Amino acid sequence: MSDTSRREFLRISALGLGTVGTLPGAAAAAGKPAQALKPQSDISIWVTAGDQRFAADKPIPWQKGTSTISATAVQIDPGQKFQQILGFGGAFTDGACYMFNQLGANAREQLFHELFHPSEMGLNVCRTCIGSSDCSTVAYSYDDGEEDRQLLRFSIAHDREYILPILRQARQVNPNLFLFASPWSPPGWMKWNRSMLGSSMNRKYLEDYSRYFVKFLQAYEAERVPIQAVTSQNEVDTDQNGRMPACLWAQEAEIDFVGSYLGPLLERSNLSTQIWLLDHNYSLWGRAVCELEDPDVRRYTKSIAWHCYSGTPDMIGKAHAEHPDAEMHFTEGGGNLDEPGYLDNWAKWSAILGAALRNWCRSLTVWNLSLDENGKPNIGPYPCAGLVVINSRSKELTRIGLYWALAHYSRAIRRGARRILSATAARDVEHVAVENPDGQKVLVLTNPGPARTLEVQQSGSKAIVPLRENSVATLIWT
Repeated sequence: MSDTSRREFLRISALGLGTVGTLPGAAAAAGKPAQALKPQSDISIWVTAGDQRFAADKPIPWQKGTSTISATAVQIDPGQKFQQILGFGGAFTDGACYMFNQLGANAREQLFHELFHPSEMGLNVCRTCIGSSDCSTVAYSYDDGEEDRQLLRFSIAHDREYILPILRQARQVNPNLFLFASPWSPPGWMKWNRSMLGSSMNRKYLEDYSRYFVKFLQAYEAERVPIQAVTSQNEVDTDQNGRMPACLWAQEAEIDFVGSYLGPLLERSNLSTQIWLLDHNYSLWGRAVCELEDPDVRRYTKSIAWHCYSGTPDMIGKAHAEHPDAEMHFTEGGGNLDEPGYLDNWAKWSAILGAALRNWCRSLTVWNLSLDENGKPNIGPYPCAGLVVINSRSKELTRIGLYWALAHYSRAIRRGARRILSATAARDVEHVAVENPDGQKVLVLTNPGPARTLEVQQSGSKAIVPLRENSVATLIWT
């Protein structure tokens, strides 16, 4: 997380709910006749609200109706398609893998079936760390100590105890698991303060650091855990005041690293690993635009990774407008255990996730898959909440509000789906619609306020959808 702390983010994030309900360009699209066929089935609906958790509700029939943009209607047009969806997931931090490893074999097998199997949560785009993050048992890199420009000490021994076995088990449950990896800090000797905590990258070591990345990728490949993408740095614009593994990267340093060192070395090493830039907040959209304008960078990447802690999701759209072929990924969002209501704030998080999808993101990856009841293991200042809280003594599992928010997307939207147009004049409801590869339509509606009724409209048909207070509803039809 950046200088806007998780506590501050949690305080202000709800303020954006009223500004993300209307799709840019929706008014212009409203008068265009829908190109889709008439819906062929009743709508199946799953709801999280009150004491319900992704619970099936009574199917909703289609009726004859008109299509108009209003404050009580959401209009769907499958004829207007946008980005393709890669998937959904969370972060296999050192802390998360440590907690998974504390479970007995049978309990872990059951939990992994729930989290990763395509018939359950189906998580299939997940993050891991290149060295330690703040949610780790200790601060470590793969080459600690004094300067070692030949990387003779390089070793992933730390990861062999429980990180790599956990990653292999997850991919065994879901062979289509896409893994991307992010560093929180280079080895300390590559930085100006000679420590993994805080400070900034010393550009003298950019070539050495590119070889460090390649050695990591090759070592993981040898362990049967191939990595499909890397980000050049987690949160390029903060050093966290030296309180945790972190590293500042100047814009020109990241451009130089990707365009002159990492990209060319991946190519020479015959590695197909993607590079995703930025890995930081929406508010840095201008930096993302500038980096993609560099021809050397564009030779090796067109992907941007985003966090939601500062700025608004429409800023992704600003970057998209400048680079329409760029691929966007939501790579971190997560709350704290000291946040009031973190167990039932599914509507807040669903609105954040839905807005990211509606603003061009191809994937949604939230923060820690698991931590304990105190937000540990953790060597940083934030008491992060795991998607699944594993009690350190009883091993009892608790699923937080963010888990249920993510479920409304990951359980219904398939890899290869395409976002389709959804539009409304309502300013206090979040919405996003997709068409799965088999033609099935999915609409996720998020209602953070009082109970209300919405009309879903498609191709001259309408359906009356009741939404409970503080609720998320996933609608599916063919």
